[in-house]
Amino acid sequence: MARLALTLVTLLSLAYPLRAESAYPQATIRIVLGFSPGSAPDVAARILAERFTAAWGKPVVVENMLGAGGNIAADYVAKAAPDGTTLLMAGNAAIVINPSLYAKLPYDPARDLVPVAQVTIAPNVLVLNKDVPAGSVQELVELARRSPGALTFASAGIGTSTHLAGELFQTVAGVKMQHVPYRDSAALLNDLVAGRVTMFFGSIASVLPLVRDGQLRALAVTSLRRSPAMPNLPTLDELGFSGFDAGAWFGLMAPSGTPGQIIAMLHDEALKAVTASAAREKFAALGMETVARTPDEFAAVIRAETPVWAKLIKQIGIAPIQ
Repeated sequence: MARLALTLVTLLSLAYPLRAESAYPQATIRIVLGFSPGSAPDVAARILAERFTAAWGKPVVVENMLGAGGNIAADYVAKAAPDGTTLLMAGNAAIVINPSLYAKLPYDPARDLVPVAQVTIAPNVLVLNKDVPAGSVQELVELARRSPGALTFASAGIGTSTHLAGELFQTVAGVKMQHVPYRDSAALLNDLVAGRVTMFFGSIASVLPLVRDGQLRALAVTSLRRSPAMPNLPTLDELGFSGFDAGAWFGLMAPSGTPGQIIAMLHDEALKAVTASAAREKFAALGMETVARTPDEFAAVIRAETPVWAKLIKQIGIAPIQ
């Protein structure tokens, strides 16, 4: 009898994780993001939402929670119950840039959030108003050197990858330009096309249609590899700006304390979602690439990039945002 009882206990203990997995999710899943509807990360979040619904038969809601460079959305998820029902579609700004940019964040990315899956990467593209007399990056640098401070570069806001790409370019090229931050991406692009600002290190998703239509001139991408969406466009690294890497990435994260089983389930379904042919086509149309990194690989990216941005922010002397 004792042996039979021990066998039953063993079988029950082995079955428990399976019951725990089958019980997830027990409620509606919410994917929160600090980006507007229709943006590249919004598209990614909705691709995951569709897959999660199909896999588990539970509704999945995508919530666009804008403000403070992604901090509001990140903080909301960081303080949510760690049960896998509130998730963050994070961008690199809120995770690896903002900790060095803000005087005090209401959350700690390293302590309060855990990686689930890094899903996409996208370079920024150096684009000019088409009337700027520069047909190459070198000609642009020469133009900037002849008229220090005369050229302007737009950004989607202080601390965004579009801002820091411009600051990094000034540093490595040895030029001085004026930064013009915007809150409204539509207004930014309208002003760029109209010539009210000179250039923009813009997300490939936002500038690609305007480049294809001939309204903007593209000179280079800010990633270390050429973009499949614009394969003829060189990288700044190729053009002599060694190691220049200032793109954007997006990935799924959960509150710290979320059980490892749930993280594994979410990662597996996220991987299936973003590697499906239909999803790849949607990402490609936006100039984005699928990466589908594991939680450990995603965590390694975060650890590697955080000090790089901290060093740049300190070097260019951006005052901490209060």
